[in-house]
Amino acid sequence: MSVDVVRESALADRVVIWEESARDGAQAKTLMSPDFRVRLAREQGKMFGEDGPRHVVFAAGFPAVCAEEFEAVRKVAVEAEGTVSVSAVCRGTARDVRQAVASVKGTEHARIMVIVPASEAMAQVMTHRPAAEALAAGVDLVREALDTDDSVIVDVCLADASRADHALMAAYSAQMTEAGAGVVVLADTVGDQLPAEAGAMFTAVLDQAGPDVVFASHLHNDLGLGLANTLQAVQSGIRVVSSSWLGIAERSGLVATEQLLFLLAYRPDRAKELLGEHATPWWTAPDLTRLPEIARMVSQETEVPLSVTTPIVGSGVGTISTGTPFVHPQLFQPYDPRELLGIEPRILLTHLASARVITAVAARLGRDLDREQTKAAAQWVKSRAYRQGRALVDEDEFAGFLDGLVATS
Repeated sequence: MSVDVVRESALADRVVIWEESARDGAQAKTLMSPDFRVRLAREQGKMFGEDGPRHVVFAAGFPAVCAEEFEAVRKVAVEAEGTVSVSAVCRGTARDVRQAVASVKGTEHARIMVIVPASEAMAQVMTHRPAAEALAAGVDLVREALDTDDSVIVDVCLADASRADHALMAAYSAQMTEAGAGVVVLADTVGDQLPAEAGAMFTAVLDQAGPDVVFASHLHNDLGLGLANTLQAVQSGIRVVSSSWLGIAERSGLVATEQLLFLLAYRPDRAKELLGEHATPWWTAPDLTRLPEIARMVSQETEVPLSVTTPIVGSGVGTISTGTPFVHPQLFQPYDPRELLGIEPRILLTHLASARVITAVAARLGRDLDREQTKAAAQWVKSRAYRQGRALVDEDEFAGFLDGLVATS
């Protein structure tokens, strides 16, 4: 059997990101091309240098969808090999398991994830039998997958774990691990948990399953609590955490990779609050300056926009348009975007522009304004914003106004 670097990382108290934008993200009505999936996997792995496979599981897709999807997963497994741990996701049937194994076999750090229902309601819908029988069948599928090719790591996702019996999940997770499973993922499939409920679930199952079981989180964002619930999982001891770039996933999505990764890495003291005083979350700390560019890549590929209010990677990060933040920018932001993300600060012209903002933008355009010219320019900017019905004023238009202003002075 291959060395499971993801289990090793989790058991050593390191964080692993389980990237879902190419797989669960497809259920957000997006479709990443095979070439882009390879590029994204490589770029995400590069954030951790040579330790990419130890810190990133890249869910490349669902091979059973169609022949094209199978080939896309295969392409990622072959061409992103060594930069991340590539996973193929499948339903809990023998045929799908064999197909998933075939899509990644022969590549380094190859994994599959088998979806098994955990709650009574989900077990009836997915398998037409009680949860205990569905979970027992999951144990058999782990054995069957390893009999097919024991060089491929087998993980299990317990669907609808948030409505399942904690003791039952713990018992069968232990059996799955004993049968050879790498990671057992607990999924809040419907995104209905509150943070306290998520924390209670992970704490209970961790306590009852025993120290050999490595659990992961997969928490949907239907109530806007995906990030808060994932942080609860982390504080409960979970070290493998699912996320998706820009939060894209089924319905309202998952926790956004860029937000989760930033929160776990941007301040060592904050990481200790979340992970514990003696935690050492990284073999190689992530290069956070790569976050904005990767997010832009994903936005362009999926046509999911980055808004002015998108945390960490949005167009509003590092921008200043009013007076006091212009004078004391560090007082009005929780981190330095230039230092941590490589985002240079930008001064933007809006209807809120102060005299300092006006003179700074004018100076950048090569114009030195006196007091009266500054007042006139400020009035023009404010009027222009209201006339166009849009806050942001175009700098080229502003430069044209300044040319006329200086010429008449």
